[in-house]
Amino acid sequence: QVQLVESGGGLVQPGGSLRLSCAASGITFSPPFMGWYRQAPGKLRELVAGITSGGSTNYRDSVKGRFTISRDNAKNTVSLQMNSLKPEDTAVYYCNARMPIKDYWGQGTQVTVSS
Repeated sequence: QVQLVESGGGLVQPGGSLRLSCAASGITFSPPFMGWYRQAPGKLRELVAGITSGGSTNYRDSVKGRFTISRDNAKNTVSLQMNSLKPEDTAVYYCNARMPIKDYWGQGTQVTVSS
């Protein structure tokens, strides 16, 4: 059974930093794609950052230069370093592992940016 377990969310002041981590278990090979999505109240879930097993990354424009995604293929983990956080980054963040026939999701971790 595939499970994604996230950690690292919380409350931070504007301009602060947080690091999200996600560990995938129950998979037999490294996911071709892993990413972080977020969903704010009343909004659709959106891709924040993604990374392929080869290390290619992509970011949504609003987080470029502030967020960095990384992964460890041997451990099947993916992390998101978030710097210079803004109130508009407030959302539930979800880890995603995209396998050939199915997407897997973590349970979500709350990130709140507020003074």
